[in-house]
Amino acid sequence: MILLKKHHTKAANEVANNRKARHDYNILDTYEAGISLTGTEIKSVRASKMNIKDGFVQARNGELWLENVNISIYDQGNIFNHDPLRNRKLLLHKKEIRKITASIQEKGITVVPLKVYLKHGFAKVLIGVAEGKKQYDKRETIKKRDQEREIQRALKSAY
Repeated sequence: MILLKKHHTKAANEVANNRKARHDYNILDTYEAGISLTGTEIKSVRASKMNIKDGFVQARNGELWLENVNISIYDQGNIFNHDPLRNRKLLLHKKEIRKITASIQEKGITVVPLKVYLKHGFAKVLIGVAEGKKQYDKRETIKKRDQEREIQRALKSAY
């Protein structure tokens, strides 16, 4: 019996990416969390119809909730379709939840979703414990990135 290994590309499994979060925040730590979704929600996620740009994580009653994330209504759904902006429970280990909750309670620290992807058929969200950047930090990051690009171009043209 021959077993064939499936080759999955990262881009194919990635559903949504929050590039703005990496620009606006310094990411201190990241965690992979499962998301509790309904049937029509997971179908919309698989169709990449979701927006995590304005999302954030909030701690309530010892649980973490993903808020302000828009999962569009499923096209083939019926009257029992989901609410696009409902709060969704994040699934993590208790130790991780306690650690993240302690971080959230610190001043200037927030938790934002960085990326949503599918892993073994389940929707996962990469959340980041982050602190906000000041305007001059953002400019400095852009300058560094531009300088690195110039160096890469110079090296490429030298060969």
